[in-house]
Amino acid sequence: MYPGAMFVMKKGSVAAKNWKDIVMGKTGFNRRSFLGAGGATLALPMLSSGVFAAGSVDIRAVWWGGDERGRRTNAAIKAFMNANPGISVEAETMGWDDYWARLATQVAGGNAPDFIQMDYRYMAEYARRGAIRPLDNYLGNELQIEDFGAANLESCSVDGKLYGGNVGVNSFGVLLDPTAWENAGVEAPDFGTSYEDFAAKCADFAAASPDGKFAATADGSGSESLFEGWLRGKGKALYTADGELAYGADDAAEWFAYWAEMRASGACLRPDIQALYKNTIETSPLVNGYAATDFAFSNQFVGFQKLMETELAIVGEPVVTGGQPSHYLKPSQMFSIAASSDYPAETAMLINFLIRDPAGTRILGVERGIPASPEIRDMLMPELDAPSRKAVEFISKLTPYVGSLPPAPPKGAGELNAVLIKVSQEVAFGAKSAKEGGAKLVDEAMSVLERG
Repeated sequence: MYPGAMFVMKKGSVAAKNWKDIVMGKTGFNRRSFLGAGGATLALPMLSSGVFAAGSVDIRAVWWGGDERGRRTNAAIKAFMNANPGISVEAETMGWDDYWARLATQVAGGNAPDFIQMDYRYMAEYARRGAIRPLDNYLGNELQIEDFGAANLESCSVDGKLYGGNVGVNSFGVLLDPTAWENAGVEAPDFGTSYEDFAAKCADFAAASPDGKFAATADGSGSESLFEGWLRGKGKALYTADGELAYGADDAAEWFAYWAEMRASGACLRPDIQALYKNTIETSPLVNGYAATDFAFSNQFVGFQKLMETELAIVGEPVVTGGQPSHYLKPSQMFSIAASSDYPAETAMLINFLIRDPAGTRILGVERGIPASPEIRDMLMPELDAPSRKAVEFISKLTPYVGSLPPAPPKGAGELNAVLIKVSQEVAFGAKSAKEGGAKLVDEAMSVLERG
């Protein structure tokens, strides 16, 4: 999710098992324009590079992530190449906001990377448009992930076919600085804190910080994941199983009104400061000392802690009083293979190394989520540092607040996070009322989904 870069690592030569059969039977890919190209190709700054002897198999890999994820992933890929002479990997990473536009551009141009880090919200769209290939033929061979269990395999499947290797399990939560809350003389939010109590706690925090320069919490009105949890608590959802919008303008207006009241009481961050957040850990109000609380996925906790001297905590998101469970456990990311890849078997080997082989998973740790393999989890736990253990413990403590996994988002859903951010900012800056914002959000969301 962060300003990224490219590194190139090359080494040696080896053929993958069953390569000929897999190539002869591989899924074809129509290189016509897809996903609307997603914008122009982006220029990326160089982070680090290393050049090794050229191999006979050259895999291109792409993922989103920050410095800590880059360090771990680069090291794991280097270990993979050392173990597989002849397979070279050219890897590229960038921030979340840039990632999907660049990936869509590459896919539309017939230049898709072999190895693609995929998100649950985009998986169905890419699978049904033929941009990523089913992985079922590699199960039990290049992919030794049967012990992930049916639920984790199904979470990475579309229409009964497996399209991604589950990198880790995670859930959305509240990250906070306990010391800041203690200094304000206010009990920090915890598992089971209601939305009403959350607002009251944040208002009390504001009273202890009269200059307004340090808020209790970031403004969560533009967080799609937090909005989804609030809807789930009310027995609703972002989307129906048929891919239609599952909430109405009144629901969105109520959401915006909640945060408008938070801003009015000084309980959350001012809109001009919140607008500095660019969907990266590095720009988080919590990391930059603007707020004592922020919202993020559990796999991001390690990255947040790396950037802060104070010891952080992670708890469940606020709950709707008398409502249904807001949380669900999802694949933090998946590793997928482009349908156009010339090296699907070798790319499957790379995926397996990163998500199931002890040599690779030990390097990645839990920065991308809690490993789906029980054996790998058991292996890692004694080796984890304190932040990583907290991420694992968070998932364990979350059980009473977890509901079922929602259906995969429909085509076009990937755009709606940006729509929510835009409309939430219009409300925050006073350009629209909460009611007007709710109506606009629903109108624009329905328009996006109709375009598909």
